[in-house]
Amino acid sequence: MIELTLRYGFPAAHILSQPALSEAENWAIYDKCANPNGHGHNYEVEVTVTGPMDERTGRILAPDLLDRIFEERIESRFARRLLNDDEAFRDRVPTAENIALVIHETLADEVAKRSSAEVIRVKIVETRHNSCISGAIA
Repeated sequence: MIELTLRYGFPAAHILSQPALSEAENWAIYDKCANPNGHGHNYEVEVTVTGPMDERTGRILAPDLLDRIFEERIESRFARRLLNDDEAFRDRVPTAENIALVIHETLADEVAKRSSAEVIRVKIVETRHNSCISGAIA
């Protein structure tokens, strides 16, 4: 099996807060990240795909196709926004884990519609201290 990984990024803000919990409970769980004023990150995103290689092009997926899909489905939706306001985070706290899952789900559907490739992994780098990977780990 061969994999292709492309890297992207977008700036966004979030508030780590579970609405069902009190302000004190949210602060106990999420510390300063529960600040109701929110805080931002320059998210780095690695998207890994696999699939059959096209014998003519020698590629699993044209990088510019994944670039367009990422811009259409992720960057235009999340960049320079408060993630908590997005429908995907109505019932989930926008942690790095949940952001990775939402991006993975969103890209997987669109990549499958437009190619023979499959999204197998999405890595989110939130800060220099933390990252999260959804999907299979090779």
